[in-house]
Amino acid sequence: MYTYKHPHPAVAADCVVFAHDGADTKVLLIERKNDPCRGEWAFPGGFMNIDETAEEAACRELEEETGLTVAEVHQVGAFTAVDRDPRERIVSITYYVELPAVVAVRGADDAKKARWFSLDDLPQLAFDHEMILRKAVERWNSERR
Repeated sequence: MYTYKHPHPAVAADCVVFAHDGADTKVLLIERKNDPCRGEWAFPGGFMNIDETAEEAACRELEEETGLTVAEVHQVGAFTAVDRDPRERIVSITYYVELPAVVAVRGADDAKKARWFSLDDLPQLAFDHEMILRKAVERWNSERR
């Protein structure tokens, strides 16, 4: 087995979920159960397993943390800031999902709660998720045209 002398970053997959409830666009957030950022709101997501793609990780984490199952995700991009997570060097590959309506969700796994928020009235977000949201909204809007 070959061993690299360079450290490897961890890879995470996050999911920005948009839904409509009539006149308003909602975004799905989870309240983090664990440190870092315990009690703060973030997008559902987590670490990619060695035997899955980033898309599979995003769908798995979304289901584990919220109970929501989706078949298709759209890539927003990779977020690679060196200090984006205090635990270690983590790269996040982020996806968005658009649902036609708000559906029931529940917090599970390492999500204390899962809840829909108005896109126009969001709480402060953990990590670099504000920047991720801006990019996700940009991508979502450009692909809807």
